[in-house]
Amino acid sequence: MKSFSVHGAPSEYIFSEGVLDQLQSKLVERGLKKVLIVHGVKSWEAAKPFWPDLNDIEVEEYVYGGECSFSEIDKVANLVEENSFDGVIAVGGGKVLDLVKAACNQTHRQAILVPTLASNCSPWAAVSVLYDDAGTFIRYDVYPVSASLVLIEPRILIDAPVNMLIAGIGDTLAKWYEADVQMSGIDNKPVPLQISYFAAKQCKDLLLEHSKGAISAAKTGKLNDDFMKVVETIITMAGLVGGFGDYYGRVAGAHSIHNGLTILEETHHALHGEKVAYGILVQLVLEGKWDEIEQLIPIYRDWGLPISVSEIGVQNLTQDMITAVAQKAVIPEESIHVMPMEISAEKVASAIAELESKVAVFN
Repeated sequence: MKSFSVHGAPSEYIFSEGVLDQLQSKLVERGLKKVLIVHGVKSWEAAKPFWPDLNDIEVEEYVYGGECSFSEIDKVANLVEENSFDGVIAVGGGKVLDLVKAACNQTHRQAILVPTLASNCSPWAAVSVLYDDAGTFIRYDVYPVSASLVLIEPRILIDAPVNMLIAGIGDTLAKWYEADVQMSGIDNKPVPLQISYFAAKQCKDLLLEHSKGAISAAKTGKLNDDFMKVVETIITMAGLVGGFGDYYGRVAGAHSIHNGLTILEETHHALHGEKVAYGILVQLVLEGKWDEIEQLIPIYRDWGLPISVSEIGVQNLTQDMITAVAQKAVIPEESIHVMPMEISAEKVASAIAELESKVAVFN
């Protein structure tokens, strides 16, 4: 097997009510005297009620443009260099966090991450997903240095839109299917891969046990144990899969289908995790695992995840659309090719068409 590297965890991670009260002391510990805060409009509104006074730190803010794109990365990196910031604090969802990780990698600064959504493992992973300014997927970048600090205030997350949590559940469920298709065939797994594979299975098991209660908590705005377990599954457990498994534990077919779907403008409003959840089903068609699909569909229905492209926003799916998605999903650098089978655009297009036909009876 190929050699791989481990990016196990951020340097420090705290998940606790009131954790932002520690932010200033944590910045001082790291020798950070001047920081840039990067956020979106909605994410800053969500965080402000919990945001502490940073009297001992010089602070400036930057409102990002909505995408983790090369142009945005350059803007943030230029701000950091021109104003000699010691570190950068990201406040927001996965795209803001990925943007700051990318800019800090470019400028060799410390990244401080404060997520306002539990929608993916971006707070944990030393990875950024890069898009163009229109929202079309470009590539993943893996960084040699993880985040310096991750602070998670669950009271911010409980007030986030429920569909963001559901999308996070879908993205995290994919950890099991994308790791399993790669690692199940490795008989003598190195210890880090054993950790990754165990974490991937825990992602599925914990979500099946706690997601219904977590979604209920998100709808009522009241924290419960199910919500806390699901949040840490989405962020921590999912992060361990890629952190210890490297490319064996990151992405496979489901994320390639997500990336293929981004070529359709109708899907741009759909959340990352929603498209990945649909991608799981397409990957399982390619694997011939219809029994697993039949088990997942009622669970998807219960959680509110999409089982067809119409539920992602494409109301009039044509063969040309299917072909375009399939061709994007199988470009040479795509992760779908890690699956232990021959993959082609024709096979992916056939899998999408077959899935759409079969799930129509559930609509």
